[in-house]
Amino acid sequence: MPQDDTLRSMELYRNEMTHPDGHASGVRWVGSLFEMAEVLSSAVLCIAVLFTFVLRFAGVIGSSMTPTLKNGEWLAVTAILQQPARGDIVIISPRTNAFHEPLVKRVIGVAGDEIDLADGHVLRNGQSIDEPYLPEGMRTDPASEVQSNLVYPVRVPPGHVFVMGDNRTGSSDSRVTAVGFIRVDDILGRVSFRVNPFFVRRPSFEFTYRVN
Repeated sequence: MPQDDTLRSMELYRNEMTHPDGHASGVRWVGSLFEMAEVLSSAVLCIAVLFTFVLRFAGVIGSSMTPTLKNGEWLAVTAILQQPARGDIVIISPRTNAFHEPLVKRVIGVAGDEIDLADGHVLRNGQSIDEPYLPEGMRTDPASEVQSNLVYPVRVPPGHVFVMGDNRTGSSDSRVTAVGFIRVDDILGRVSFRVNPFFVRRPSFEFTYRVN
């Protein structure tokens, strides 16, 4: 009957006003999914940028940096590096040395510094430097004539640094011709901190590389 139809229409109208229909609810649900997807994609992009251009992981092989860094340890490396400072531990590109492997060393001198090795000590610009990270009694001597033709004191060229390992008797570094002075542009990053060995026992990051 017309009257019944009118009553049903009014009831439907009241229901639409007080309870959103399924279609409207579905639209809001889909909209929420899109918002979540945008947030997740932004987060993934930020993480990818962080681990590609800002922070990397590097593993240590060898003993050239003991006791500071030990064989098998993993390091977080800040990839963005302005100018290396004296005392920084840095990762060096493999193209810089005759071993064709990345190296981890400590910056001893920067451009313009005069480096001298005398009586088992390092002198920078005429002053013996304090090196508390060295093992007690560790001497720092020049490389043999077979390994290098450097005559001390030496001046660090512009755009370069002079590096050494903390294990001075077991490190191939700027003292030897196979490594020499390191161009600042060939420094891949600065070691920021050690990473929990359990967390990185078997790293799966594609950008991870090991260093000597």
